[in-house]
Amino acid sequence: MIRKKRNPYSLALIPLYVMTVFLIIGPLLYMLLLSFATNLGSGAFSWKLTLENYRKIGDPVYLDTFWKSIKLAFLSTVLITLIGYPFGYWMSRLSKKGKQIMLLLIMIPFGVNSLIRLYGIIILLQSKGILNGVLIGLHLIKEPLKMLYSYPAVLVGMVYALLPFMVLSIYSSAEKVDWTLVEAARDLGATKTRAFATIVLPLTAPGVFSGVVLSFVPTMGLFFIADILGGNKIVLVGSLIQDQMTRGGNWPFSAAIAVILTIITSVLLLSYSHISRLVGQSGEGSGLI
Repeated sequence: MIRKKRNPYSLALIPLYVMTVFLIIGPLLYMLLLSFATNLGSGAFSWKLTLENYRKIGDPVYLDTFWKSIKLAFLSTVLITLIGYPFGYWMSRLSKKGKQIMLLLIMIPFGVNSLIRLYGIIILLQSKGILNGVLIGLHLIKEPLKMLYSYPAVLVGMVYALLPFMVLSIYSSAEKVDWTLVEAARDLGATKTRAFATIVLPLTAPGVFSGVVLSFVPTMGLFFIADILGGNKIVLVGSLIQDQMTRGGNWPFSAAIAVILTIITSVLLLSYSHISRLVGQSGEGSGLI
């Protein structure tokens, strides 16, 4: 009988398994069970299982909150993609030194607290802020625009906070493109637009999908951006969870909302994985990869 060799590194993986169970699987299971608990008010609940928390999500008020969150996430993701794709593609075509400089400039904001960066946006958008001052100085407007504490302000904040993730995703994919394929297409008579659409775009599609997921998913829960730049006028799903936990004291209902949000996120991630696999297979079949 042949005895299998024991992996010498198997014991080193035990802490990872323990952390996965207690810090990821455990809290998720607890959240799922809590979503079926009965709310007793003021943060108290009983383990009498009920579906009332999920029925409550079907109320028009809460459905409207989900719709507004999805709408904001969709608009933010579209803007982020339209801005991030050209920028990431342009970065991939820079010299080695140019790439290093641009990567450094993109990474620097991550070293600054996100709240401080949002207050920087407030300085730009407020009535007596820099943007209004420039527009008035150029005689484009006569009175300051009310840009702060509005839907567009929240949209700007979301784009600003999540744009680097799209840029880096596109840059990572575009840098791996075999540009000899583009040159061959051009030699065979393809225009720049056709070569880009048939070669570069399919090869960078995984980066686009990755950037979309990294942009869309967080937007649903970044409630502090809506609170600061929207002046509590725009309520997102994350804001709803926080409000139900802190003010309403309804932990089971908060858990039910979090479960629905987790399901939406999981569906997006699975869709991304499936689409990326299909793109990869189509690329291999066409001889592009």
